[in-house]
Amino acid sequence: MQAEQFRRPVGQKKGRQAGEDALQRVRALLAGRPLRRDLLIEHLHRIQDAEGCLPAPMLAALAELMGLSQAEVFEVATFYHHFDVVREGDRRPPALTVRVCDSLSCRLAGAEALIAGLPARLGAEVRVQRVPCVGRCAEAPVAVVGRRPVAPATVQAVAAAVDDGRRECPLPAAQDYDAYRAAGGYAQLARVLDGSLGREQVLAELEASTLRGLGGAGFPAARKWRTVAGYEGPRLMVVNADEGEPGTFKDRHYLERAPHRMLEGMLIAATVVGCEACYVYLRDEYAGVRALLGRELEALRAAPPVAGMALPQIHLRRGAGAYVCGEESAMIESIEGKRGMPRLRPPYVAQVGLFGRPTLSHNVETLYWIPEILDRGAAWFASHGRRGRHGLRSFSVSGRVREPGVKLAPAGISVRELIDEYCGGMPEGHELYAYLPGGASGGILPASLADEPLDFDTLQRHGALIGSAAIVVLSQHDSAVDAARNLMAFFRDESCGQCTPCRVGTAKALGEIAGARWNTGLLRELSAVMMDASICGLGQAAPNPVATVMRYFPHELAPDVPTPAAPAAGASR
Repeated sequence: MQAEQFRRPVGQKKGRQAGEDALQRVRALLAGRPLRRDLLIEHLHRIQDAEGCLPAPMLAALAELMGLSQAEVFEVATFYHHFDVVREGDRRPPALTVRVCDSLSCRLAGAEALIAGLPARLGAEVRVQRVPCVGRCAEAPVAVVGRRPVAPATVQAVAAAVDDGRRECPLPAAQDYDAYRAAGGYAQLARVLDGSLGREQVLAELEASTLRGLGGAGFPAARKWRTVAGYEGPRLMVVNADEGEPGTFKDRHYLERAPHRMLEGMLIAATVVGCEACYVYLRDEYAGVRALLGRELEALRAAPPVAGMALPQIHLRRGAGAYVCGEESAMIESIEGKRGMPRLRPPYVAQVGLFGRPTLSHNVETLYWIPEILDRGAAWFASHGRRGRHGLRSFSVSGRVREPGVKLAPAGISVRELIDEYCGGMPEGHELYAYLPGGASGGILPASLADEPLDFDTLQRHGALIGSAAIVVLSQHDSAVDAARNLMAFFRDESCGQCTPCRVGTAKALGEIAGARWNTGLLRELSAVMMDASICGLGQAAPNPVATVMRYFPHELAPDVPTPAAPAAGASR
């Protein structure tokens, strides 16, 4: 019998075709919205919010409407944790998802027991997911019912939140636009616009204040402004509000209370540097902040604070659950509607950034301080500090302290002073054993180093970093080894997979530290390769928890795994 030859009918396109029903549903969801490539993630969010997932037929329809290949749409949709791609024949996820944070601060507060107890209480109609840090470490443990945070969370509290049917995060009680202006807000922006505060004067004040980037890198703010302004325009600005570092929540703290302080700082920076548009990239976990910023940006656009002022375009972009997008070039890729994969450098984003233009990048807290520095003067800001350091730092403190939260303290303060003076001390029955000075990537230091200054350029000699100043405190009831395992699991899950040292190294390191006996020689070699060869800070800093445990907590480890002897020359294998 002759085999039947298949031939595609004339005029039929290759690949999966978008059905008319899916096309109509996507058209309705995106009605009136531009179909630009950089809005792909925004459109995926709109479908996910409406459908509870991303059905494959609707992704095919989205690709057709946007003029993209289906591969481009699918690769982005499957990259981010908060998108649920449902292929043909797969079951849709339950209508409600409860996300429980299992990062270090929540783990210390009992997240594992919460995760174990919820499925039986909530039933099969509710999906319970482990997720990394949701930015509410001071209220640990934390669960998120739909978009509504429950903190501190118990099985009973989560069940009650599921039963009452409220799924949205409440709007924070922040200082709104009118209240901010009535209190003198946007006065410094007005001085910049009317020329009474000139460009060089602003830059001189920033230099004298010693203000540095407070997102982790610590690059001097004024130098960054001069660098970006030195490149030929048009220029753009991005605001990094994607604080995904476990233990970090200071940006949410400020945005929930005084969003216009950050917005005024952003507009001052954009004006001085000459940026024609600003993009605020906000992590998806901050649903309440997103609604708040949307409302306040509308008020700002409707009545600009300075008469006749032409505001630069301000775009609010929504992350989708990817820690790596806290790295500035990965964030830029995400704003452009792509997978959040860090770029090789050079060129740096100051020269070739968003949409190929010179780009000024700052985090929320850095911009938050600019109006006050210009109002009170550089000397006021620089007058704070201890041990020869200058300025103020916002520390996100969680773990074994009586009063966790965001603590505004002088730069150069020690963790012992921070705990005693700002956090009410350690809880009864707990003594300081160890601490993380910079979140997951900052390493783990022992109590014997609790008097070291917490500031940039001081902890590197101890194998640690201050980063975003996320302090997680451990007591004698905790294990540094267990903490390192938790942190390495986070890095393995959050690696974007682009470079081999990070993709393979994080998984290999996690496997090597799973047991009580560690092959420290192998782990040191692996750490060196990851630090030297990874593309971005995720892979470069991922070994820090393991390296510091080997350095400061060897008593927690069983005797080292013996290294096998090399075979003799000519021996068979």
